[in-house]
Amino acid sequence: MAYKINDDCIGCGACAAECPVGAISEADGKCVIDASACLDCGACAGTCPVGAPQAE
Repeated sequence: MAYKINDDCIGCGACAAECPVGAISEADGKCVIDASACLDCGACAGTCPVGAPQAE
């Protein structure tokens, strides 16, 4: 299952910098994950300062 970024996201981009496949982008001040590209590796969750990326 892909990760999803919840509403706690502060749009800092830390997760996008860690994603090995570039599945994370920013939209309207928040980060979003392209579920079809996500590898479910959890790198984003490990780097987010507010714990916004969550496994679905």
